[in-house]
Amino acid sequence: MTRANVTSKRPFFQMVIPLLFAALLAACSTPFKADVSRFAVPLPAPEGQTFAVVAENPANAGGLEFGLYADQVAQRMAELGYTRVDDPAKATMLVRFDYAVDGGRERIRTDFVGGAGFANPWFGPWGGFGPWGPWRPAGFGGWGWGFADPWAFGGGADVRSYTIYSSAIAMKIDDVATGKRLFEGNAQAVSRTNRLPELVPNLVEALFTDFPGNSGEVVRITVR
Repeated sequence: MTRANVTSKRPFFQMVIPLLFAALLAACSTPFKADVSRFAVPLPAPEGQTFAVVAENPANAGGLEFGLYADQVAQRMAELGYTRVDDPAKATMLVRFDYAVDGGRERIRTDFVGGAGFANPWFGPWGGFGPWGPWRPAGFGGWGWGFADPWAFGGGADVRSYTIYSSAIAMKIDDVATGKRLFEGNAQAVSRTNRLPELVPNLVEALFTDFPGNSGEVVRITVR
């Protein structure tokens, strides 16, 4: 028997397990997407301009959590060339920042499954690869494989429910001397998590992508 013949008779699982791990890695690197809207007038040149990040919501002022997010915003402003000061009274610009996540809402997902509860991976539900391809997520609960016919051997529909959350940040920049509003922007996203320490950094990065952007434009930003 040739080596080629031996290889062709490898157990099925030995051939598909590498595909499983590749798919798992792809799932873990799913990009974060946010809808960003921005309104701005020409910002002053960075030379000599200072800023302080303050809480738009007084309940957040002085909080450790707000301090963490304020540092992330300040880092982005510093990358633009502006200088941070701790005392708002000494700043030429005030950066007002706020964040929130809702209580979530349920979403229903239906997947076709083959006999014995195996999710059909091969034929989309009928043919080809893609989202229904080999080792696709069976709903959000795990990974599955099965037969081409979703109703074969007693198969049917696998109905799953899960929770999605809407999160958002909002930022305003005011000129202290004139009181003039220089910038308004927000970033919003829908995700499977409500953990603000995970969400806010991505939303901040989305808001500052190509900052300050085109005034009045709403764009979808992908954060990888």
